[in-house]
Amino acid sequence: MAKEYGYLVNGKWYKSEKKREIKSPYNSEVVGVINIPESKKSKEAIDGAESAFDKLKASPGYERSRILTRIVDGIEKRKEEFATALVEEGGKPLKTARVEVGRAMTTFTVAAEEAKRFSGGEMIPIDIVPGNERRFGITRRFPLGIVMGISPFNFPLNLVAHKVAPAIASGNTMILKPASQTPLSALTLGEVVLESGLPDGALNILTLPGSQIEPVMEDDRIKKVSFTGSDEIGWELIKKFSKKKVTLELGGNAATIIDEDPPDLDFASSRNAWGAFYQAGQSCISVQRMYVHEKIFDKFMDKFIADTKALKLGDPMLEDTDVGPVIDSGSADRIMSWIDEAVNSGADILTGGQRDGSLIEPTVLTNVPQTCNVSCNEVFGPVVHVERYRDFDEVLSWVNNSRYGLQAAVFTKDMKKAFSAYDALNVGGVIINDYPSFRVENMPYGGVKDSGMGREGIRYAIEEMTELKLMVVNLEN
Repeated sequence: MAKEYGYLVNGKWYKSEKKREIKSPYNSEVVGVINIPESKKSKEAIDGAESAFDKLKASPGYERSRILTRIVDGIEKRKEEFATALVEEGGKPLKTARVEVGRAMTTFTVAAEEAKRFSGGEMIPIDIVPGNERRFGITRRFPLGIVMGISPFNFPLNLVAHKVAPAIASGNTMILKPASQTPLSALTLGEVVLESGLPDGALNILTLPGSQIEPVMEDDRIKKVSFTGSDEIGWELIKKFSKKKVTLELGGNAATIIDEDPPDLDFASSRNAWGAFYQAGQSCISVQRMYVHEKIFDKFMDKFIADTKALKLGDPMLEDTDVGPVIDSGSADRIMSWIDEAVNSGADILTGGQRDGSLIEPTVLTNVPQTCNVSCNEVFGPVVHVERYRDFDEVLSWVNNSRYGLQAAVFTKDMKKAFSAYDALNVGGVIINDYPSFRVENMPYGGVKDSGMGREGIRYAIEEMTELKLMVVNLEN
């Protein structure tokens, strides 16, 4: 029988009459049962977070660091349980599920260090005009209060960690709404957090449907919203909650440029094949567009198609599976319709293009018109298209021809081209000689245009969750 999970409010787990089954995207088996919070419990969560904030903001950095380190230890003790939950609820292959658990541990570890050293302050010279010779200013960053964290289905543990960890490190409290499709790993993390010494109410987990979260956010005591998800929902939050600080980590349409003389063609091929199809392409920085110089196009494509075909598609619980299912049948229907649209518009399928339930073969297209969905929108599935280019400056403009701007990659030995790309590409991050899917937990991570606003990555997320305050001291009197 599948485990039943409560929801977390003010240090206690609760159940309700309304429940919902969580089913595996791979075989539709029930892998967990969650309880839907009653509306009064949402208010209790805000009350509890408000009370806990007074305690947490007054706690010394070393104590918050100890709490975060205990969370790391708690994840370590249950790491296989976490990995299994990621496989069951999201269809993530076991090998990549284990990687995500390790990344979550790193996220909390980095936060534990930042809790001890982050102040975000500086000394301000006030004596820049006569009469202020005995004055000076100092700045510090102070926690905002209650942060609402809204996380997506594709990395349901580590992207939760990227909200919870900086909140604790900076002395904020949090109300977390995990993704409706994948809440189990977040709820398991809540069990670990309860054993860490964090004050009751400092983390609340509400397993609410998306349609029921806005009434919670309307409360004036929630000062900050950290949202990872679709751009349509994200920009609506900005409109509706204009007085709150909001960080948006939204969609992407990541591009890779392979220059005519890359450092290692084999690495560029295998790395981008993995970057296109890991997580079944359900990552906002998965490789979706590739532009390969015409001089090496045929040679590169031979390698790339071989590397793509070598990826094993199937049961995510098997140790050797590389690519698992997409999250649900509706997503699979959309992805296949976008492939069909591209083919009907003149694109060629070089490999893949077939579906078995929620499993979609890693699919490589070429000759895709820029107006097709698989080129101009976010596929969020195992589909990449590869095109030839001749002129480097022109291909930079092709990469920029997107409403998204999260990350992009350039494989080249020419550092002038690397810096030219860094200057020209309108994205949040440019990765040189690795795929655009590269991310380490302390990096500033976020985008421009429809990819969002603000940055994650622990120190940068702490800045987003704090307010700068000035104090001026007059030593004359």
